[in-house]
Amino acid sequence: MSRLGALLACAAAALAVGGTGCGGTQDVEVPKDQRTLRHGAELFGERCSGCHTLDEARAQGSKAEDEVAGGERTNGPNFNVKKENRDDVLFAIRNGGFSGAIMPANIVVGKDAEDVALFVERYAGRQAPQDNSQQGQTSQGGQ
Repeated sequence: MSRLGALLACAAAALAVGGTGCGGTQDVEVPKDQRTLRHGAELFGERCSGCHTLDEARAQGSKAEDEVAGGERTNGPNFNVKKENRDDVLFAIRNGGFSGAIMPANIVVGKDAEDVALFVERYAGRQAPQDNSQQGQTSQGGQ
């Protein structure tokens, strides 16, 4: 089966089981005693991992690591390297991302959406390159 065929089969299967992503409920890397964050990680793994990458949810997105730049049209942001805040995540969940072209709106709703947004806010961006351009500089005379 071609990669496009596999992707379409995954999308059809996801719709058949209530709109879940192609990921899975693999063991997440969030402590069990952090119930809200863990729940958000599990939901992210179930609903978002078909397109987005975030290690703590064991989510690898749709782009194979050995694939050259470009990848599939469904590649969502890699949250290992992209920091997000809760409000932006909730906006994206409710509205189908920021472009509205690929991500389904309301992939999770209510408390589930809040748990996913909290999880993404807490864990996203941990592998982002550090911006050291401001280190060692002080504000002088409003500059």
